[in-house]
Amino acid sequence: MVINLKVCLRFTVGLSPGIKLGHLTMEITKTIIEVTVVGNDRKGVVADITNFIFKIGGNIEQVNQNVVRGLFGMQLEASFETVDRKKIDLGMRSLAKKLGMEIKVHYEEPDRLRNIAIFVSKQTNCLLRLLEAKEKSLINANIPLIIGSDATLASIAEQHEITFHTIDDKQDPILAENKILKLTEQYNIDLIILARYMRVLSPNFVWRYPNRIINIHPSLLPAFPGAYAYVQAYERGAKIVGCTAHFVTEDLDQGPIICQDSFRVKESDKLDTIRKKGQSLEAETLLEATKLYLEGRLEVYWGRVHIIQDI
Repeated sequence: MVINLKVCLRFTVGLSPGIKLGHLTMEITKTIIEVTVVGNDRKGVVADITNFIFKIGGNIEQVNQNVVRGLFGMQLEASFETVDRKKIDLGMRSLAKKLGMEIKVHYEEPDRLRNIAIFVSKQTNCLLRLLEAKEKSLINANIPLIIGSDATLASIAEQHEITFHTIDDKQDPILAENKILKLTEQYNIDLIILARYMRVLSPNFVWRYPNRIINIHPSLLPAFPGAYAYVQAYERGAKIVGCTAHFVTEDLDQGPIICQDSFRVKESDKLDTIRKKGQSLEAETLLEATKLYLEGRLEVYWGRVHIIQDI
């Protein structure tokens, strides 16, 4: 079961008819907080948390909740004219204890550089492009952490003086994800980028970073989901091949699409040439999605990403 609710309010102040200055649009300064809730499904969770938000003067902007195999996950965005972090943190800790849930609060901090964690496996193209963009100040963020499903790319992290952790999830995926979550909390990670990370993240992980995990997939989704997109495209004789940067949800390769790019397949192209062309495109498309996120130009509602053109 998935429930999505979004409430948008716009305040406009009109002048009296005798004043010929048209209308003024009043922008009300507000701070957004994001609350994530994960735990065993039970009654009363949404009511208790939303009531607390209202009680301390917050306004609910968006609520998403889901239940998968008895695991409950909720993401809530609330706005405040003034934020009392101590009151919010104490209240959420109390609710977490009462409900037996894990509750995290992520505060909007516009004056702080975002912290990015990059997850990788063996492929270098996307990681190298992101690190190059960072060096050239094309992205304005910190990259304090790289996590690999194996140690293949550890030397690249070392060259750029970035902490690298190898976490192999083959034996115990749950334990591996718990280790990763400890690291992302330790480094205060705001955004996770899957730079051709060949592992599937569970709902238990994804729900903790709603619309804050970006993946690059080697096809024009929704076509050819899964791990062998280039092979499928080649075998089916696709005339146009591309890639998709999207937010990660609990449904594999079905998250809201941020941006896509493509190229035409020549009659002479083989699988290797298609893959080579695609990998170059993957790196640029993932970088573009990352820049849009960091610039605050992405809004997600009703399962779609909307890009703000002028900000």
